[in-house]
Amino acid sequence: MFVKGKTLGEVREHEYRTLSVLATSSGKFSIPELAEKSGLSDAAVMRAVMVLQENHLVSVAECRRTTVRLSAEGRTYAEQGLPERRLIVALKELGGSAVLSRVVEKAGLDKQLVPIALGWVRRKKWADYEAQTGRLRLTGRQEEGADEKLIALLKKQADVWLESLSSEMQDAAKLLRGRKLVLVDEKTDRAVELTEAGRAALKKGAGTVSEVTQLSSELIVSGKWRDVILQKYNIEAPVARTWPGKKHPYLKFLDDVKEKLVNLGFKEMTGTAVETSFFNFDALYTPQDHPAREIFDIYLVKSPKYGSIGASDDIVRNVKRTHEDGWRTGSKGWRYKYSTREAKRLLLRGHGTCLSARTLLKGLEVPGRYFSFARCYRPEVLDRTHLTEFNQVEGIVAEENLTLRDLLGILETFAVEIAGAEKVRLKPDYYPFTEPSVELSAYSKEHGWVEFGGSGIFRPEVTMPLGVKVPVIAWGLGVDRLFMMRAGVDDIRSIFSKNLDWLRKQRLI
Repeated sequence: MFVKGKTLGEVREHEYRTLSVLATSSGKFSIPELAEKSGLSDAAVMRAVMVLQENHLVSVAECRRTTVRLSAEGRTYAEQGLPERRLIVALKELGGSAVLSRVVEKAGLDKQLVPIALGWVRRKKWADYEAQTGRLRLTGRQEEGADEKLIALLKKQADVWLESLSSEMQDAAKLLRGRKLVLVDEKTDRAVELTEAGRAALKKGAGTVSEVTQLSSELIVSGKWRDVILQKYNIEAPVARTWPGKKHPYLKFLDDVKEKLVNLGFKEMTGTAVETSFFNFDALYTPQDHPAREIFDIYLVKSPKYGSIGASDDIVRNVKRTHEDGWRTGSKGWRYKYSTREAKRLLLRGHGTCLSARTLLKGLEVPGRYFSFARCYRPEVLDRTHLTEFNQVEGIVAEENLTLRDLLGILETFAVEIAGAEKVRLKPDYYPFTEPSVELSAYSKEHGWVEFGGSGIFRPEVTMPLGVKVPVIAWGLGVDRLFMMRAGVDDIRSIFSKNLDWLRKQRLI
């Protein structure tokens, strides 16, 4: 038998033409090559190959390959150089040490590229930046890295096979993909080869027969349907896989976490992404000259620069006095002249704790439990654990006689029950607005130890100026990383990927 239900002399035309092309060579043909030589479309060749493979007349070998090519932005950097390289070249021309603004001017960098260039210069340890003086100084060696070599290679070639690159260059490709400077495409190549059974079948001789695949009204009315051969359907033939609709796995995870918190008696806090320096920093007892306020650690709103503080004059006055001399908190304050104008500065919130500060001001229920999912923004260097936009799950609990033990219990619950961690590690940390402060890390076999975020008990310098007289424990954890550990994801960028193949494979946990 040649095809199910047919003798060798009754071969479908497309299958016969495909076999004939394969018989002209002892090698293998790809689907596009078969289509070109047979004069058939790719779809027709694929259908013919599928039937021939079922009958063991051809063999099909699949090979998945990954191509790497420059994006539009990558092509620009291929001509001009990476922003960090341009910054270093300018710094060398200025003697190896200069004010950052002068180096940027010398390099001709656009303003939006400055945080990126500075971040990568520091990450590659090419230079140090002194925030107090605003000076950039060369350190170490500024050799060409694998990322620059790969860009140079892609400038010469349209694309390259990722698998053909060295391990160092493959790592560089992943790095540049995170920076959106290269595009990575997966491609499946199919090589078709005639089997011995197929060759034997052709030697015996084969003809073709014309079959009708669709019964038309003309065939029925004219009665010609009696004279044609209708193609039989093979109900065992494989069909394209279908994917039912489902909620994004990360959104499902957030809904589950929210449901658990609500069931534990927590109420949700909400707020806007654009915040004032007052609630993002000042109300949290962070001095106005703190390095976290630098343009390399926070996104400032360009226009309008200033807005309404959103608190009464009495509250602002309390916070001002606390910063300057400690007010009634028992502290000495930060000992500087507080600026109300600086408190009005608009920015994109850098953490979710600003929502807790607003909730403290509105008035707490005692005892009270509150949580929020906050999208936060920081000019981070993109890598497998950092994004410029990320989510935090923020929480506070206000109650008489709260202690550090209560906080540690909540953190352990988050790590074990929500993230699925196997071990939990808590160690002392420092934040301007909490004392004591604790950092949470959790362990799993797939990821090792992963830092989730910080926590602590709000200092009196935070609670008293806002009118709160009971202890308040607070935490801000990276919920993106919680999901990564729970879902077995090793790159945070995958969570927000548009890769349908990745999304289809994710289980709804």
